[in-house]
Amino acid sequence: MTLKAIALNGTLKSSGGEPSSTERMLDLIGHRLRENHVEVETIRLADHDIKPGVTSDEGSGDEWPNIRRAILDANILIIGTPIWIGQPSSVAKRALERMDAFLEETDDEGRMVSYGRVAAVAVVGNEDGAHHVSAEIYQALNDVGFTIPANAVAYWVGEAMGSKNFVDLDKVPEVVTTAVDMLVRNTVHLAGLLSKTQYPGEKQ
Repeated sequence: MTLKAIALNGTLKSSGGEPSSTERMLDLIGHRLRENHVEVETIRLADHDIKPGVTSDEGSGDEWPNIRRAILDANILIIGTPIWIGQPSSVAKRALERMDAFLEETDDEGRMVSYGRVAAVAVVGNEDGAHHVSAEIYQALNDVGFTIPANAVAYWVGEAMGSKNFVDLDKVPEVVTTAVDMLVRNTVHLAGLLSKTQYPGEKQ
């Protein structure tokens, strides 16, 4: 069985503008996933009209339903976000808010539609806060039914009050590539296990 991954790029920049550090980090992860025979698709959230709300379809013009379908068609979800004001980006938060609908969307055995899928996090920024941001996203993903593998985060933060971004680095630091490798290795392993053995339902 070929595993599939969907990466949600939470940059605030639309496509075609300035280079995105979040995109560079997700590209590193995507490259390693493909080397592990995982199909990868990336969606830049800022390019889509994702309505505010906590249901799976907020009506006319809402582009979330197609993104939701891509998430549920995949075995692996990667949330990539920059750090803004010490927080995940607003578009990353909106995606998490829309996944709140999974709490009520269950199968005949009470399992959320997201069960059996694993998730990981990628964070970039110029200030401290990667642990705080990943912790927020981890908790949200766990609440809506995703499984978090061991060491499932890769991040880079530049000097506080500095001007250099991850996308501007001439060379990716070895500590980042090591974290990416661990994220991919553990995420692919757990996704493979869950693709073969689903969580027990209420009737088991």
